[in-house]
Amino acid sequence: MPSISKRGVEVPLSPFRKLVPIADKVKAEGKHVYHLNIGQPDIETPAAAMAKVKETDLKILAYSAAAGNASYRAKLVDYYAKFGTEITADQVVVTTGASEAIQFLFLACMDHGDEMVVPEPFYANYNGFAHIADVNVVPVTCDLEDGFALPDAKAFEAVITPKTKAIFITNPNNPTGCFYPEKALKELAQVVKKYDLYLFVDEVYREFCYDGQDFFSVLRLEEIENNVVVIDSVSKRYSACGARVGAMVTRNEELIDAVVKYAKLRLSPPGLGQILAEGALDMDDTYMNEVKQEYDRRRNVVFDRLQKMDGVISYLPGGAFYCFAEFPVENADHFCQWLLEKFEYKGSTVMLSPGEGFYATPGLGVNQVRIAYVLNTTDLHAAMDCLEEALKVYPGRIKVGQWAEGTAVV
Repeated sequence: MPSISKRGVEVPLSPFRKLVPIADKVKAEGKHVYHLNIGQPDIETPAAAMAKVKETDLKILAYSAAAGNASYRAKLVDYYAKFGTEITADQVVVTTGASEAIQFLFLACMDHGDEMVVPEPFYANYNGFAHIADVNVVPVTCDLEDGFALPDAKAFEAVITPKTKAIFITNPNNPTGCFYPEKALKELAQVVKKYDLYLFVDEVYREFCYDGQDFFSVLRLEEIENNVVVIDSVSKRYSACGARVGAMVTRNEELIDAVVKYAKLRLSPPGLGQILAEGALDMDDTYMNEVKQEYDRRRNVVFDRLQKMDGVISYLPGGAFYCFAEFPVENADHFCQWLLEKFEYKGSTVMLSPGEGFYATPGLGVNQVRIAYVLNTTDLHAAMDCLEEALKVYPGRIKVGQWAEGTAVV
């Protein structure tokens, strides 16, 4: 039998999907699983957007333009204007989700062995995309104690080498929920300008900023406008993960030309998905305002419940719909698997994402998890009940205050 490639063997495994086979097995056996492991909201996709797809009278579902439907890109111009950003339709390439936008960027901007600086913990699939493009992720570590705030300029400069080609951040952040304010972004822009790097920014969660914080898009950083690339998607803001419609936005004409070459090779982004996304852009702000308020309620439920759990360390996230938490356990990977296989409370258990997979630095995140608060508040409370009870009886629990000794409660 022929062997598979070294690339196929070494591709990183997604930390938020690695336990899916176990979850499927226990659900088949009758156990209810609260899914807090992945950013799949339970909020309904806008009815008006779904109606646009249902009302479409197409005789042939043909290829769309490689860069996306002209009508959709034109409406995106108005959408970004709401955030103080002036672009043209020609500065947008529609992609098959944000994932394809990231892959196109890595392939168009970086060569074999080039480096990309990323604050960690970061969205785990960046590792996989970097692996495909044969580029190296260089981490700058953020700290749970300050809510994973963006490191200062010195921290970024300390890891920049002649091979560094880009800095990649997510704002608001997945997996931490940290919100990066305008001041921090402008400081980072000075580093980008000094070393003439690309600045890739995943702004998928721009609508979900809490506590009165105003979102600032890096597309407004005029002094580095040819260095900036924004990645976008309809998946989260419209609860339309299956539409698979993303976008890459930049004023760098040379980069647009390079990315469009890749876009032409894959022919076209999803046609029906673009119709849905365009329908969503026709809505007023009512849907999004209500969704944001709902996530804010969920955020506070998770934060309040975690604060009351003995030995758990967390923080109040400023954006997106995720938070990281440090548990009093020896190994979060083992705990998450045990939670599915060995534990239940009132017939239910919880699925979480182990934190280690969101780091590039070996040994970090081993006792941390990512929690996606994508369920309604009733289900969230039930899930937190399960988690609280599980932490009381988990055999690999560490005594509070004895992290250094690693003393386990048996």
